[in-house]
Amino acid sequence: VQLQASGGGSVQAGGSLRLSCSVSGLAFSNYAMGWFRQAPGKNRDIVAAINLSGDYTRYADSVKGRFTISRDNAKHRVYLAMNSLKPEDTAVYYCAAVDSRALYLGSNYDYWGQGTQVTVSS
Repeated sequence: VQLQASGGGSVQAGGSLRLSCSVSGLAFSNYAMGWFRQAPGKNRDIVAAINLSGDYTRYADSVKGRFTISRDNAKHRVYLAMNSLKPEDTAVYYCAAVDSRALYLGSNYDYWGQGTQVTVSS
């Protein structure tokens, strides 16, 4: 199983980025997906989660209205569109997969990607 996150980078506050996670080695459409982030010295926290079909999503309060999670089951990809970025969004972002029909807001995901760095400057 491999989860490959990409799309991170450095942007100024107010800018946008779109993260992508390519998944292989598992039946992608049978796994709920999530995006997490970890800033230096802090815990890894969930940012957004999406169910199998993509019609249910949930977000951390800190990113509601700015970030959008989506998935393309045909392409085995999950995305995180990030708008109106703030310096406090700076972190390593991880995609993760969990064997669940419903979206899952916990941290016990089954598979994790390697992370992609997002840096937002003021």
